[in-house]
Formats: sequence, C-alpha cells, structure tokens
Amino acid sequence: AGIIYGPRMAVGGNALLTSVGGTAGRLLPDEGRRGYGKIVASRDEIVAEVRRQVKIGVDWIKVHVTGLSPRMQCEGELQVWNYSELQLVADTAHELDTPVVGHCRGASSIRDSARAGFDLILHATHMDEEALEAVVATRTPIAPTFTFQANLAEYGTGVGASPSLQELFKREISASSVMLKRAFDAGVPLLCGTESGFSITPYGDWHYRELEVFIESIGLTPLETIKAATSDNAFALRLEGKTGAIEAGRLADVIVVDGDPLADVTVLGELERIKQVYIGGVAQSTEPLRPVRKDPPGWRVGHYGNRILNYEFVQNEKK
Repeated sequence: AGIIYGPRMAVGGNALLTSVGGTAGRLLPDEGRRGYGKIVASRDEIVAEVRRQVKIGVDWIKVHVTGLSPRMQCEGELQVWNYSELQLVADTAHELDTPVVGHCRGASSIRDSARAGFDLILHATHMDEEALEAVVATRTPIAPTFTFQANLAEYGTGVGASPSLQELFKREISASSVMLKRAFDAGVPLLCGTESGFSITPYGDWHYRELEVFIESIGLTPLETIKAATSDNAFALRLEGKTGAIEAGRLADVIVVDGDPLADVTVLGELERIKQVYIGGVAQSTEPLRPVRKDPPGWRVGHYGNRILNYEFVQNEKK
C-alpha cells in the first residue's frame, strides 16, 4: 500500500500439528486447518504439507513438537511427535532448501528435534542433561522467547492474570535459565524472539524486552545480548552475514538511539530515545502509524488477563 517501507521478514505457513494438537490442545479439530495450525495425520500428509508450503513460498516450516493433554500432571508440555516423524519433516524440508523450527516445551522434544536435524528450537524450556547434550552436539540455535513468561510473571497482576500462572512462569524462567546459560557457554547460539501476538505480548510493544530478560535471567552480558538480537538473529531471517552488523558489504539496517545500550539496554525500548531508523540505508519515518481500526479477518488474540498489556500501560503503572 506504500504506507511504510516495512521490515525484512522471514515467514512461515500453518504450524504442523498432530491430531493431539498443540498449545491449544483439544480446541483444535482432528483434521484440516484451524487458525495457525494444520493437522497432519500420516507420513504422507506430512510430506504433502511440507511440499505445499514450500511451493507457496514459506521461508520456514514450523512444527508444534509439544502440546497439551487434559491428563497432564507435569509442568511443560507433552511431546506429540515421534522421532521418525520429526526426521521426516526435517529431511523433506531440507531436500527443498527450507529450514525447520520446532516449538519445544519439554526435554525429550528438545533432544529429538536437535537430533532430527531441526534448524532452530523455540522455547527449549524444561531441558535436561540429555537434551543439553543434543543441542550442544548439533549447535542447534535456540530462541527462548522469554518475553511472554517475563511479562506475565512481572506485570500479570496489573492485568488480572492468574496468580498461579504467574508463579508457574516465574519457576519456568528460573529453572530454564540455568540450562540455557550452560548451552550458550558451550557454543549454542541464543536468539532474541518476542512471542508477540498474545494479550501479554502485543505486537510492536515489547521487541526490546527479550534483551532485558537475557541479561537479568540468563546472565548474558549486554554485548552478548545485543549480538543475539542482531548478527545472530540474522540467521532466522536467512540473511546471515548480510545484515545484523555495521560492516562494509552488509545491508545498512541501523537504528540510532539516544543512550548507550551497553550501559542500559532498556533504552532500546523507549520510543522517544530512538532517533532514527534506516533500512538498507534509507531513513524511515519514526512518526506513529495510523491505528488499525479492526483486527484482520479470523484474528483471535490469546488472552491472559482482563486487558492488553502494552508498554504504555506498564510505564503508567510504574509512576
């Protein structure tokens, strides 16, 4: 539409789910598509759906390796794909030069996804020693997307989130951070994500937040964290070596801020301190965009409280 130049993007299609479902569990149908998901019920369907998505131009294939079951008695999620199925997804996608990312909230899912050849693991919570060995051996990058848990744990009270859910995610951050730091120290790249799209992480408000959590919870230095959000994150865009750093020969994607993020990374989240944005060397307008008047067709936000947790609301609550 010519309203904005727009960011660089790498996109996926429907996440692949088994008939057990994903994080939405039994709310999903036994077959077909629903929202972000596509149910695949056989090896033939797995191959066909991967090929279909590659044909229409996706940059990544996403798999919900874990999901929720009504009978679960543990924290985390249940692995709902077996190893051979995961390997089939990876092999089929890689034959077509397309990487695979797995939603993994549980030790066995992390282990099997890394061993099956997945290119990126999301979340990687509840990792055990065997899972750690697998990601270290394969150097599989991990995007924890701790922004979701951190926002709910720290700010959930202000939006009416369940106290039990807040405590759950506080424990998850604390327990998972130890293993993630061990993975990082052993050479596993950690990438900064956002888990945007929920009421607790609305689009556009919290993109800097993961850097803050990497420093406070996982124990990375500010420089290591900024690298995770820039040059290392270029991998997720399939632009590794082309953007993410200020070097001769790279795309001139740059933000200019009033402040030193190495001293205080939160300056990257204060809009008034972002003075200029360049995409490919072209200066972009920093004026606020016109508000969206309605949600896209079929859009449903996942609610974790009684209102949207935006950045402005949190700042007002702190005053």
